[in-house]
Amino acid sequence: MVIESTEPKKQRTSVRNHAEAIKPFRCKNLIAVIEDPTDMRNIGTVIRNANALGVEKVYIVDPRKSLPDDWQELRGRRSISKTSVSAVKWTFVKRFDSTELCLNHLEEQGFVSAVTSPHVKGKTNVYLHEGDDAQPAKLAVWFGNEQRGISKIAVERCEMCVAIPMFGMIESLNLGTSSGIILYEVTKQRREYQSRYRRGGKKGERAEPLPTFMPREDETA
Repeated sequence: MVIESTEPKKQRTSVRNHAEAIKPFRCKNLIAVIEDPTDMRNIGTVIRNANALGVEKVYIVDPRKSLPDDWQELRGRRSISKTSVSAVKWTFVKRFDSTELCLNHLEEQGFVSAVTSPHVKGKTNVYLHEGDDAQPAKLAVWFGNEQRGISKIAVERCEMCVAIPMFGMIESLNLGTSSGIILYEVTKQRREYQSRYRRGGKKGERAEPLPTFMPREDETA
């Protein structure tokens, strides 16, 4: 007589339950864009940050074609899966051959782009905590190349430049750290907004605000 273990079934149920529980906290129509990254570890880290903080999608501008077009194939890439701590399996990722193609796609879908960059003359420049990242119904936040930063064309076609205030002798952060800081603030603002207001066909203030954070397990026990 063979007794089938119920453990895998329990695990699948637990995963489905958690996926349902986090749905209300995901930030709809928020995309993190990585432009021309050269280090696979950084790609995995940004995907991990995006997933953990509730970003809906990640776009990657990959002119060297180092990544597959097919998302399912990308999910199987060990280098990405390892550095993202398997977050790539739970995050929608789309690649583009060029910055222009990515911008065109975003603009066609009605997205506003914000680039992470120091002060740029002639652009709307804001510090992270001063910007209103909740108002654009569709927002794409761009992160530049590890060495060169954001491209000129991305800056030209963006709506605003967002900078992290810094106070040290070294005024720069690596891609993984900067994406974590910026996406934390952006998702916090957007969750607070969607907690109070509806978007889409049923716009207006909610009668009862939605929660903005998930209770810890010890609080629900």
